[in-house]
Amino acid sequence: MSHMTAVQHRPARGLHLGRRSRSAIRFVARFLNPLTLLVAGRRWMPVVGVLRHTGRASGRTYMTPLGMRRLGDTFVMPLTFGESAGWYRNVKAAGRCEVTYLGRTYALDDPRVIDYAAAAPAFPRYERLQFRALGINEYLVMRESKEI
Repeated sequence: MSHMTAVQHRPARGLHLGRRSRSAIRFVARFLNPLTLLVAGRRWMPVVGVLRHTGRASGRTYMTPLGMRRLGDTFVMPLTFGESAGWYRNVKAAGRCEVTYLGRTYALDDPRVIDYAAAAPAFPRYERLQFRALGINEYLVMRESKEI
């Protein structure tokens, strides 16, 4: 994976949301995520997959609809809300997760944060333009594991 460079740990740039904005997004997500899960990960849905991860403290399994794209033997996911997103912290703590993408389930491991330039080949132009407009500069990349 020499084409992907890890991001140095630095303060996240891009989408900075205040407390009220984050609360509003969580409120909307409670209603929107269950609806999105109805179509996410399906064979005909290349934009949104389903990320299965285990809670750091609770041990509970969560299913999160998430934008993602496959690139070789890796999956690339935008860190829309930065490294403070609960799903990201859970995946980072566990070092692994499962995704359902285009109707297939994959076990993933080796979570690393990469920058926009390294992630760009995974996404079509229209998505890259959206990410740039939103200021999304960091992405999670994980490689396909041999275990499920």
